[in-house]
Amino acid sequence: MPITLSVIKADIGGYVGHSSMHPNIIARAIQLLDEQKNKGTIVDFHVTHCGDDLELIISHRLGNDSSEIHKLAWDVFVECTNVAKELKLYGAGQDLLSDAFSGNVKGMGPGCAEMTFEERKSEPIIVFAADKTSPGAWNYPLFKMFADPFNTIGLVIDPTMHDGFVFEVHDVFNDKNARLNTPEEMYDLLCLIGASEHYIIKNVYKKDGTIAATTSTQRVNLIAGRYVGKDDPVMIVRCQSGLPAVGEVLEPFSLPYMVTGWMRGSHWGPFMPVSVNDANPTRFDGPPRVIALGFQLTNGMLIGPRDMFADPSYDHVRQKANEIADYIRRHGPFEPQRLPLAEMEYTTLPQVLNKLKDRFK
Repeated sequence: MPITLSVIKADIGGYVGHSSMHPNIIARAIQLLDEQKNKGTIVDFHVTHCGDDLELIISHRLGNDSSEIHKLAWDVFVECTNVAKELKLYGAGQDLLSDAFSGNVKGMGPGCAEMTFEERKSEPIIVFAADKTSPGAWNYPLFKMFADPFNTIGLVIDPTMHDGFVFEVHDVFNDKNARLNTPEEMYDLLCLIGASEHYIIKNVYKKDGTIAATTSTQRVNLIAGRYVGKDDPVMIVRCQSGLPAVGEVLEPFSLPYMVTGWMRGSHWGPFMPVSVNDANPTRFDGPPRVIALGFQLTNGMLIGPRDMFADPSYDHVRQKANEIADYIRRHGPFEPQRLPLAEMEYTTLPQVLNKLKDRFK
């Protein structure tokens, strides 16, 4: 019987500022999901955070886009927002763009990545969650995992991977999508996903249609029509047995590559892989963070997690990220630290520029 893994997140209040998550919110979410597990609505769950974002990892048998599961997550976010308001946490409920649930959290503010599949003999899965960045942050690592033989040797020597993968790319501004095959259309793929704020990888499949990875592609500023914070995306990646090995999935994060977001969602910054305990960005509200939780999915149960970036082999990456942060911060309000004007249109900058429009003659 197929199992569905849903990872649904929302920023419902930061502690302190935008830096972290108050333990009372985590406790309340666990309590609410435990009640649903006891009722049999869900198979299993895990609650975590990355920065000020609450992450709900849920396994169930109701398939993708289940209104029951999405309503459950929405209710958890509403209840946890109430806790945040009691504590006067910053930005309480900022990702909840509606007062009433409308059947699916997509388009309502929270981010969502989910996949449905038949559980294999062994099912290792890694759930990634990010803070202070946008969904395009997953483009680089997904390409490395599933299309770059210098990262993933399985593409060369594993006959079950040698035919390559299919990338589903979304144009988030025009609400369109396309599927491209690798290695045949690798250059076409790169032409698109190199513009990571416009074209975003949503899913990766094996050539036989088996789902391998999925991401949240919601851009909350486009949904709301105003700046309400960065999207802080999530991603699910299945590993091993015809898919990239765990080490191949994690290897792209050995480079602290640049992503958009950071302070006020308006800057480029290095993507720093950290343990959950270190997912509390404070320097200029950053730098942007990413956590990786590994699970063995066993009859729908989430065995784990293992904190995959709680590993000293990533110490040099974090050091490099800090060095890059030192350098790029010296630019202050000048590009390339600050985003180009096309991206600043989705921040609060237009409100300032509007005051000056009549000054130009």
